[in-house]
Amino acid sequence: MTAPTNELKPVLVFDSGIGGLTVLREARVLMPERGFIYVADDAGFPYGGWEEQALKERVIGLFGKLLMDYDPEVCIIACNTAFTLVGADLRAAFPQVTFVGTVPAIKPAAERTRSGLVSVLATPGTVKRAYTRDLIQSFAQQCHVRLVGSENLARMAEAYIRGDAVSDDAVLAEIDQCFVEKDGQKTDIVVLACTHYPFMANLFRRIAPWPVDWLDPAEAIARRARTLVPLVTDAVHPDNFDFAVFTSGQQDFATRRLMQGFGLRA
Repeated sequence: MTAPTNELKPVLVFDSGIGGLTVLREARVLMPERGFIYVADDAGFPYGGWEEQALKERVIGLFGKLLMDYDPEVCIIACNTAFTLVGADLRAAFPQVTFVGTVPAIKPAAERTRSGLVSVLATPGTVKRAYTRDLIQSFAQQCHVRLVGSENLARMAEAYIRGDAVSDDAVLAEIDQCFVEKDGQKTDIVVLACTHYPFMANLFRRIAPWPVDWLDPAEAIARRARTLVPLVTDAVHPDNFDFAVFTSGQQDFATRRLMQGFGLRA
């Protein structure tokens, strides 16, 4: 039975900053009938340096209020750092809610690589997670996987997408450890294990020492979310959603303009 149009629930997309817009963009293509709420925990950004227990408590506390306020159909955690740490806790704390997570795309990278040399470009928090190591153990034992934890790249990506100048040398210093030469082979795939990084993919391609496949998981995350959201073929897109929430309560002009470019009210 098709749900009445006016009862369609929104899709909530959560990230530490604006990186999750890469996932939102793909999800809206696949779920045009749904309204979206984009939540940026910019007051807690960046997540990479947080102590694990403190970050768990913060994210679970935020979702306690978000779920009460917006009652979403599904929640997409568009942040590797958050989901690899808090995903299981969120599902345990809110068992009635459907969560779609973001994890490093190590399995598809291991399936695609020809050289056997794969790098995972992530935040320090994602690099040190047992979750990430378990993915390598489960799906990439036959590969040489280098984990590269960047302290600064998420901040750089936030600045870059807002239109600020970012120097090639500064970016190259963050990504150069991804490029490995071993036994006559070279890294051929770099997993972008932070949703901020795809915003800089064209810059990465231009300054990289040799061509690689930069693996962006956004489309796969959106496809997974679509399978979990009931398809309502005759629905009319709701007017009361498609907005962004910032936990700081403060958005500068560049951020508001960026949100509008993604079809969101700030």
